[in-house]
Amino acid sequence: MSYVSYGRHMTVDLDGPDPLFEQIARILAERIADGTYPPRRRIPSEAGIVEEFSVSRPTARAAVQLLVEQGLVHTVRGKGTYVVDEPPRA
Repeated sequence: MSYVSYGRHMTVDLDGPDPLFEQIARILAERIADGTYPPRRRIPSEAGIVEEFSVSRPTARAAVQLLVEQGLVHTVRGKGTYVVDEPPRA
């Protein structure tokens, strides 16, 4: 098994069955929930996600798109992706 740790309880399982984009989205969602990325502030760009997690741009894009679908972030063309004012409750 290959795991890469990204802080407390946040790991990416490179050999596991869950797609990387879902694992990355989960880590970013946890950061939104704990206030690392506060409301109305940007999350890392696709390029930042690519660099931090050592993944391809399509994988980073899919992770961000999943967060958009979950209602946690919204993208402003030409500016970036921002945490929504009030993320939906779990």
